[in-house]
Amino acid sequence: MKGLKKKRRIQIILVAVVALAVSTGLIGYAMQDGINFFRSPSQVAEAPPSQTETFRMGGLVEEGSLRVELDDSIVFNVTDGGATIPVSYKGQLPDLFAEGEGMIGTGKYINGVFQAHEILAKHDETYMPVEVIDALKEQGIYQAPNASDS
Repeated sequence: MKGLKKKRRIQIILVAVVALAVSTGLIGYAMQDGINFFRSPSQVAEAPPSQTETFRMGGLVEEGSLRVELDDSIVFNVTDGGATIPVSYKGQLPDLFAEGEGMIGTGKYINGVFQAHEILAKHDETYMPVEVIDALKEQGIYQAPNASDS
């Protein structure tokens, strides 16, 4: 009788371990496309990601670089002061998107161009994403907005 209880306990523990391993694997697989790492233009220039990797890149939209191509794609440069990366985007830009302002895009780096499928711009006059602020501070070009500008 004791041997049967011990055998049953071992079976239950093994089933629990297998179920835990399978559920962990499924969660990891499901999150595979949902995790996007942030990179600054300098990080992209130093160590370009693979063409299949989706990631977020942010910085300031370079003055004078914004233009619309014949195929209706929007092309501009993003900089953090240390490097400048060209960006191509098809779609409608956010209302507050402008040259000299902060932005974050999600997409892939293909043949030296960041192909964005989503563009986020600041949501008011004073907001800038933390990742962009950190990247600009690293390059020594971040200027905090004046309280009197609000």
